[in-house]
Amino acid sequence: MTVTLINRLPPLRQKAQSLTIFRKLLTDPAVKGMLALADVENQCVDEAISAYASFAASLFPHSLNWSEHLLNLVLEDENFYMLKRSQGEDPGEELESCLKEELGILEELSQIQPEEISREIRFDGRLPRWQTSKIDFYTVYKQRMNEIHAHGYGIFAKYAAFVVEDGELVPVKNPDGVRLSQLAGYERERKELIDNTLALLKGLPAANALLYGDAGTGKSTTVKAVANEFKENGLRLIELKKRQLHEIPKLVDYLSRNPLKFILFIDDLSFTKDDDDFAALKAILEGSVSARADNLVVYATSNRRHLVKEKFSDRDGDEVHQNDTMEELISLSDRFGLTITFIKPGKDGYLSIVRELANQYGLRLSLEEVDAAAERFALSRGGRSPRVAKQCVEHLKAMEA
Repeated sequence: MTVTLINRLPPLRQKAQSLTIFRKLLTDPAVKGMLALADVENQCVDEAISAYASFAASLFPHSLNWSEHLLNLVLEDENFYMLKRSQGEDPGEELESCLKEELGILEELSQIQPEEISREIRFDGRLPRWQTSKIDFYTVYKQRMNEIHAHGYGIFAKYAAFVVEDGELVPVKNPDGVRLSQLAGYERERKELIDNTLALLKGLPAANALLYGDAGTGKSTTVKAVANEFKENGLRLIELKKRQLHEIPKLVDYLSRNPLKFILFIDDLSFTKDDDDFAALKAILEGSVSARADNLVVYATSNRRHLVKEKFSDRDGDEVHQNDTMEELISLSDRFGLTITFIKPGKDGYLSIVRELANQYGLRLSLEEVDAAAERFALSRGGRSPRVAKQCVEHLKAMEA
């Protein structure tokens, strides 16, 4: 082992054990693997080769660049310093000093070159090489703190869409990447939702929104496209199933002090008369003390204007104030501050959507051929809608290919 590495790695490993703000990074496989290489001079050849390969195997699935990977771990780490900064608190002189010291340690660790280690392993075979980059960790981290309202921290810095499983937020690693530029028609409806979302991002009063109307008109796609459009501005999407609505108060408590903005998205919403989840949604829509936050809105879609399924038999019974009860149930949709209606397009509107999508997909067919194919396709699908238009164009594109 070279004098340089002998002087660097063992003391650096000791310094790493003193990490306080970034202590969770010590459990990362790549970080553990790099620190284990500090003993390479005292290991037999087999052990040294194994330690080297173990580090590379932990790093390469994420990046070939060790410096960039370690920096990403730092920026995504949810620690008490970052939480204080995200909530507008002053961390204090001691934590600021600690932050600078620890980022210096991690920056030094990020500069360990593969050649420094591999040349000391008496091995005739090939050992894989990782890359490094000169990065000022402290400057980058402080800049990220200044932009935390757009980037977030922890899993929110890495992912933009989430679902709820067993009461915990789980990131969606491969979300629907649809963008607003890919949608055709319904410009007025989309603008209402966009304007409301921009108000949320600007810290202005924003309404909970109900998107209701015919199936296949793009209600859910519109919500996802809006979330994707503004994720770089600090917007995150959390999708809930109807049976998970009782999780809303817990989510609100967890997210209320987060610097990011959130859409709680409930797709295909409807209730039965005795549904226990009714009260949970009603609480957040009415802004109860236990379910109120300025950094989130509820966006729900439904094919029903009245969200509670009502049967004629529901109007019978022996309740004294039956009319009041039924009025409360069927008026849930009125508790949304913004209601946007999506109705199936007529022939002209449908063909306009098909033509716009045909242009996006680069179809070589003439306008007349596209129109004729679109009408045949709608007839075979039993009606016209944006969903049918997209299916038609994708079918025509596949046939061209």
